[in-house]
Amino acid sequence: MNWQIYYNIIRGIGDRYIVLAFIATLVFYVLFRKKWQFKKIQSNFPRSKDYAREIIYSILTIIIFGFVGYTVLIYPPVVKYTLTYSNIKAYGWAWYFLAYPVMLVLHDTYFYWTHRLMHHPAIFKYTHLVHHKSTNPSPWAAYAFHPFEAVVEAGIQVLFVFILPLHITHFFFFFFFMIVYNVYGHLGYELYPKGFSKSRVGKWINTSVNHNQHHQYFKGNYGLYFLWWDRWMGTIRSDYDTRFEEVKGRTAPATTVVTITA
Repeated sequence: MNWQIYYNIIRGIGDRYIVLAFIATLVFYVLFRKKWQFKKIQSNFPRSKDYAREIIYSILTIIIFGFVGYTVLIYPPVVKYTLTYSNIKAYGWAWYFLAYPVMLVLHDTYFYWTHRLMHHPAIFKYTHLVHHKSTNPSPWAAYAFHPFEAVVEAGIQVLFVFILPLHITHFFFFFFFMIVYNVYGHLGYELYPKGFSKSRVGKWINTSVNHNQHHQYFKGNYGLYFLWWDRWMGTIRSDYDTRFEEVKGRTAPATTVVTITA
């Protein structure tokens, strides 16, 4: 193993996580904490020990993600059997751009079914319970997985390299988008507009409200980027649309003005 390359991979994954989670925390949990609290999906905030747990497990996840990434993208005995390529012209620009939505659909499908599997009572406490200790997640929960779950989550990289011809930059841009959406999913605030969950397009898109409900109630809403598997399989929570509209329909509390007269 080339430890310098492995370190660089971990550093890249970690930097994206730290920067994005820090910015989200700074904006929503520090600078505008009081001003925007009425918009928070769950009005209370995580405790200090929750942040600490999320960060510690996320560090372990980053180490595991880095190891799997190094193995399937760099380690010669494995790479020679993959479909990764270095010259974009080998498959053309049309495939280069088409590969991204294909990766999204494949990842979303992989995530939905492995996620549901990890909710099985026989294995839940050994895999997914750590992530669900964040019943009121913060942006730092994005990678807060038990090491066993981290291995499962990293499995999508293995699937990618053996069934899709992908350029190294596909992994960089795709997983950058993934962590952006993951931080949003655990943000605790909804960024999509009112009515989005019932719109023609929005009804198929995962939202922060949707995933927050999953953390709060432990059941239903298993999707990652999309909601089609949840809707097709009947696992979307029946109160999801109502909850989304309630969150987006909130208004800022009135400010009481006290007038002092002589």
